[in-house]
Amino acid sequence: MFTSELIGRDEVTKPVSLEFANTVHWHASQHPQDTLRSYPDLVSWAHEAGLTTDRQARQLVGLAQAQPGAARRALERALRLREAIYRIFIAVIHDKPVGATDLDALNAVVKKLGGDAQIKRTRSGFVWAWRTDGGDLESFLDPIALSAANLLLSEKHQWVGQCADDRGCGWLFLDTSKNHSRRWCDMNDCGNRAKQRRLQQRRSTRG
Repeated sequence: MFTSELIGRDEVTKPVSLEFANTVHWHASQHPQDTLRSYPDLVSWAHEAGLTTDRQARQLVGLAQAQPGAARRALERALRLREAIYRIFIAVIHDKPVGATDLDALNAVVKKLGGDAQIKRTRSGFVWAWRTDGGDLESFLDPIALSAANLLLSEKHQWVGQCADDRGCGWLFLDTSKNHSRRWCDMNDCGNRAKQRRLQQRRSTRG
């Protein structure tokens, strides 16, 4: 048994649920690129996202090697949750009905928390925490689902935006800017490309 929690997470400006949805590059394009191609990829991302400790990550990878079939199914369920979260927030952004199947996928994980969820105090503040079976290959999906649920139930769900890059970036972000006018996932990436395209278009028009 070990404790799952949002370890060192900045849920205020970077909800882990949106970061999980963004593990597909160019999500809104005709050629999306999935970064989670195997169960170890999933564990590596969860570790980098602060959802597992070093020991937990090693334990999960070892368990996956011993149970490849279960690991494959865990990856499939994780990807279903990811796509459900993505579609839910896209629907919210465009003020459209959220699909019942997508809500069911999210609720299926939320229900697992049951009565084991509790508030825990850490050096950096208060976090959700719960006891989980060390042999559960999907244990780190719990905080992702909880992050999505918390965001949907808060007024901040109105601040979720989708990158306006016309090449189909599709990444989601929480717009915490003063006027909630942010358009890009990253001003130094998609925002800068858009700026350069506009500059080239103006030069072309002048020429």
